[in-house]
Amino acid sequence: MDTTIPASPETRPRSIILDCDPGHDDALAMVLALARPELHLLGITTVAGNATLENTTRNALSVLTLLGRTDVPVAAGASAPLVRPLETAPHVHGSSGLEGADLPAPQMTVVEVDAVEFMARAVAESEEQVILVPTGPLTNIALFRRRYPELFARVDEIVLMGGSLGEGNITPYAEFNIWVDPEAAAEVIAGGRPMTMMGLDVTHQALFSPADTDMLEQLGTRTAVAFAGLMRFFAGFHREKYGWAGAPIHDAVAVAHLLGDGLVTTQRHSIYVSTNDDTRGQTSGVRVDDVAGGVDVGMSIDRHRFVAMIIDAMALFR
Repeated sequence: MDTTIPASPETRPRSIILDCDPGHDDALAMVLALARPELHLLGITTVAGNATLENTTRNALSVLTLLGRTDVPVAAGASAPLVRPLETAPHVHGSSGLEGADLPAPQMTVVEVDAVEFMARAVAESEEQVILVPTGPLTNIALFRRRYPELFARVDEIVLMGGSLGEGNITPYAEFNIWVDPEAAAEVIAGGRPMTMMGLDVTHQALFSPADTDMLEQLGTRTAVAFAGLMRFFAGFHREKYGWAGAPIHDAVAVAHLLGDGLVTTQRHSIYVSTNDDTRGQTSGVRVDDVAGGVDVGMSIDRHRFVAMIIDAMALFR
């Protein structure tokens, strides 16, 4: 089944690897990455974060099975942060990491190599430059940098979901992905590759409302109905914590930004990641003008266009 939006003849897809910890918003990031002709998804790598590695890997395989895309390779990665014990988020995503729908049992298995080896081979063998899109803790990316520094230096760009210049979501000052493995985040952000950070400053604006969820369900497909259930579960946490009607689709913002149509506006900052216990995971930033340095930080998003993009993508799957 062809599940991409038809491309114009001049479209040249950008090759990406989605490094994720599914997770409700990771699952929607997968949908968008598979649907858009501007992107060529080389594979998915998994990491422990929202749930254990066993669960996040199973969730990735189940979502691909639901989408009818068992051709997409999945490589399992780090089961714990670089130096800290793993702390997951069952209060947000449920015990499995992806509660709210009866997802199919995986009809595929992971590839034989681990996530770091998969990234290394993809970068070495791809005819196009490769973009890494991490939407979970940055453990796999840091290990890739350590194990294959010469190949890491060939990565075209890193577009991550994580961090915040303002309020956190796991502590008053830290976003969850960075907080889980701040040492990895500090290494990657200081690693010298061009980088864009889609943090809570912008992703909290990417709200999927109850009306949006109803519209999704009205597509009537098995996939859309399942994702509507997922979104309603995900919205429950945000209703209790923030009083919001709906849930922010954090991770899909990182994928959407790669489409290059001005959906997200950014500002360049010099970013520092705290690894101190009292401010663990805080990402503080200072505005910079140097185009050769710093990190592009997402600041605003066209929410209505983003939601339409998600629903249009979902409509391509049965």
